[in-house]
Amino acid sequence: MRWFNLRSESFVVLSCIEGDGIGPELFEAARVVLDSISETFDLNFHYVNAPAGDRELKRNGKALPKSSLEVIKESDACLKAPVGETAKDTILKIRQELDLYANIRPAKNLPFVESKFPNVDLVIVRENTEDLYVGRESIDASGQKATALKVVTKRASLRIAKYAFEQALSRQKEHNNERKSDPSVICVSKSNVLPKSDGLFVKSCESVSKKYPSVHFSNMYVDSAAMNLVRNPEAFDVIVTSNMYGDVLSDEASQIAGGLGLAPSANIGEHFALFEPVHGAAPDIAGKGIANPIAMFLSIKMMLDWLAKTKGNSDFNRASRIVEAAIHSVIASGVKTPDIGGNANTNRVAEAVSQEIRQVSKKCPLRFPEI
Repeated sequence: MRWFNLRSESFVVLSCIEGDGIGPELFEAARVVLDSISETFDLNFHYVNAPAGDRELKRNGKALPKSSLEVIKESDACLKAPVGETAKDTILKIRQELDLYANIRPAKNLPFVESKFPNVDLVIVRENTEDLYVGRESIDASGQKATALKVVTKRASLRIAKYAFEQALSRQKEHNNERKSDPSVICVSKSNVLPKSDGLFVKSCESVSKKYPSVHFSNMYVDSAAMNLVRNPEAFDVIVTSNMYGDVLSDEASQIAGGLGLAPSANIGEHFALFEPVHGAAPDIAGKGIANPIAMFLSIKMMLDWLAKTKGNSDFNRASRIVEAAIHSVIASGVKTPDIGGNANTNRVAEAVSQEIRQVSKKCPLRFPEI
């Protein structure tokens, strides 16, 4: 494709999945913010559409056409809005096809967003390619017995554990060692009931922990983790867990921090990454203009962080920090969607964040220190 000759440390080919339900509205808002980033910094996003989801299944008979998958593979990164009922055939397939093994889901309080707990700042590192989500299900001829295969490998468990420990060290560095407690990783499983599959995951995490003596490591059963998340979420730093547990716990953690409308995520592999809000397509509010775009904007922030590392360009770091600052400023000013206590519509929030990015960038120094 012709844009390969244009690629540089500041040029990004971004594959775009608009999704279903509120997806197209969120993507329109995302473009407003991305365009302001391009205008404000020396960065250039080239958008390439990669249709996928329920609407694409209805149009062409496939939720993820081969042409869309090829577009995604040839891009630098993918930004995805939520899809509807075809998640298994879209995002799960993309994760497995591109080996996006690490699903990163932070849960963090935002200013002026109501939450029972004021100091939530945790991240769930979820293994993204195995477990029950491999989709190996069967049902017998009578239709009376269904079986699902849970797959756990040592290779996948070791690499997700390593990512979790590196994440803990990175978070400590980002906080400039200001935290009172040491970085920690909690391995969540149900190894008391599943000693072979979950047991392998736990043993793999334990073996990796020995290489990170400065990070406190512990184990917790998933039911206990769920209980402690709603009781004392401020005690958590990094949670590492398998696919299904991570899916459930991350939604719980997001709600504790303020709601799914604020929850971003990243799907990261060795050489590629996809970024998306945690929440679904919300067809009940599609077309009403009230969808919260903050999770989409925070997913863009995560993408900028990843691009800074992969392209070696600190301008992406600066853009990431200013996007986050702009989001905080806009929420603090009261420009919020109804789900978090405001009365602004999706486009109003997008325009406000876009304008604030331009304003904040003028007040900030030209360079941030590398992180």
